[in-house]
Amino acid sequence: MRLKSIIAPLLFSACALPFLLCASVAGAQDLQLQENPPDSYTVQKGDTLWGISGKFLKQPWRWPEIWQMNRDQIRNPHLIYPGDVIALDKVNGEWRLSLAQRNVGPRPEVRLSPSIRVDSLEGEAISSIPPGDLAPFLSLPLVTDAGGVPGAARIIAARDNRVVRGVGDFVYAINVDDKSGTQWYIYRPGKILHSFDSDETLGYEMRFLGTARVDRFGEVARMEITTAREEILLNDLLLPAPREELVNYVPHAPDKVVDGRIIALGNNSAEGGRGSVITLDRGTRDGIEVGHVLAIYHPTPVIADPRPYEGPDILARFVDQTRAIVPPTRYLNIPPERSGLLFVFRTFDKVAYALVLNAAEPVVIGDLLRKP
Repeated sequence: MRLKSIIAPLLFSACALPFLLCASVAGAQDLQLQENPPDSYTVQKGDTLWGISGKFLKQPWRWPEIWQMNRDQIRNPHLIYPGDVIALDKVNGEWRLSLAQRNVGPRPEVRLSPSIRVDSLEGEAISSIPPGDLAPFLSLPLVTDAGGVPGAARIIAARDNRVVRGVGDFVYAINVDDKSGTQWYIYRPGKILHSFDSDETLGYEMRFLGTARVDRFGEVARMEITTAREEILLNDLLLPAPREELVNYVPHAPDKVVDGRIIALGNNSAEGGRGSVITLDRGTRDGIEVGHVLAIYHPTPVIADPRPYEGPDILARFVDQTRAIVPPTRYLNIPPERSGLLFVFRTFDKVAYALVLNAAEPVVIGDLLRKP
């Protein structure tokens, strides 16, 4: 069995086609440029879309608008490379970015005798955000329904009677299909994910434990544990390491209103910050997709109203011709405060995983998610 997975290294790219695509004039007028933005910028190795767009825009996630990308281009854009020159110009009264100069230098080749193959340049393309921030998480989150993963391979024994296993130990497993390759991920059923505002069950999270390599196939396969985030136990599950499928998404705001919550933090932390992986109670059924940038809002507790009470009597009693009034306790609601931004990198039907890009205060479970 091969677990089908869509992994998003989230490579950015810009469109070099002529600007024949429609965009909202009102949306373009709302774009806010940085103070004294450069007229052009030469892309450097190590740049990211977030960093480049921040040189021109105060709202980096609105890059597709100033490039006038349509939805297809956001999902499958052309690539931008080190050496390319990005120019900022005004076209028909609207600010536009374009490739003023394409890097046409020699491209690397890989020679495979007796044929010649030109190596893909995707590895050189500018990524959306630092790839190292996402690399450890891209393919690991897994959410299932109540049935789990039927037919998954399972660790049933080891070479001795120790309960806990770790890196370098050999274990025995069943249902290990030789057609699925030699690299496998180790999982254990984890927490049940619930909606923050209701009792709806959104999915069953599988906790990633580590990796294993098949040493010998058979009805009972012999496997070596190659990495371990925590202890490995008998009956832990094994799933084939998914084949990476690149999906080139540009960071962009959702098309419609988002009203979600953070329901879990990576490693069961109480608080998160920049670089934290968080779980959203919204997924593909709600229109969430890879590349979406969402704003995080922290709810503000209500406060007691300190102003003198001038309303009708709530409780009055007469003692020696004196009236005592007990005013009601009144509260003031304060709108939630925006505290950060996140970047969606993996989606399921009812939940999604995202990386916190920045945060002005600790991110906690229950924080609100809105369209930025």
